Amino acid sequence: MKEFRSIVVLTGAGISAESGIGTFRDLGGLWGRHRVEDVASPEGFSRDPELVHRFYNLRRRTLLSGDIHPNPAHRALARLEGGFTGDFLLVTQNIDDLHERAGSGDPVHMHGELLKARCAACGAVRGISVDLGNEDACAQCGRHGLMRPHVVWFGEMPMEMDRILPRLEQCDLFVAIGTSGQVYPAAGFVDVARRAGAYTVELNLERTGVVDEFDESIQGPAGETVPPFTEGLLRGGDAALSGAARRPPDSNRGRGR
Repeated sequence: MKEFRSIVVLTGAGISAESGIGTFRDLGGLWGRHRVEDVASPEGFSRDPELVHRFYNLRRRTLLSGDIHPNPAHRALARLEGGFTGDFLLVTQNIDDLHERAGSGDPVHMHGELLKARCAACGAVRGISVDLGNEDACAQCGRHGLMRPHVVWFGEMPMEMDRILPRLEQCDLFVAIGTSGQVYPAAGFVDVARRAGAYTVELNLERTGVVDEFDESIQGPAGETVPPFTEGLLRGGDAALSGAARRPPDSNRGRGR
């Protein structure tokens, strides 16, 4: 039976959607009322910082409202982190704090964190749980009007790639949960892991356009699929892998290290 030594897990909007947080593609929700260029780009912030602050303040209030809670998938990943004896890295594209609330110790937020603000002048970062506005000053440099959400906008580089890529290059299991596989560089993580010889698994609500990039694909709500999958890993390697969903290795993939 396969015993994994190093696991990298990537989570996307799909895992938080089950907790009531609207996804980027949820046109009926908050995103659908604004153009992406206006609320999620440096240019949009320069044009209308008040609009951007209103947009993220509403998202922050929603996250902290008491109506949003970690779901079974978040909690299952925290149990996996706590019980796995090898190397484990949780990377999330989500800017919420649901992984932390569920008990995950040190998730990498590659797209930033909604509960933090950053000074556009000096780069200082601080935690924030209230509304942010143009009147706010940076506690470090004292400048007003330059505090922005600590999130990655379109046209900006994701955070902590220097921490993520080496772990992908050393892992023997890569798991993607609730992510479309369309946004780079995260969409390329499966290729990096495959070149390292890792086994790759996708868990998603439905088949994605990149399903053939993975050795195994499991469909269904994250809250239903992730807990048995992680429990199987804790029982020992292949106990997590579904024989029905497993595909034979592709000889052209060059899976050897």
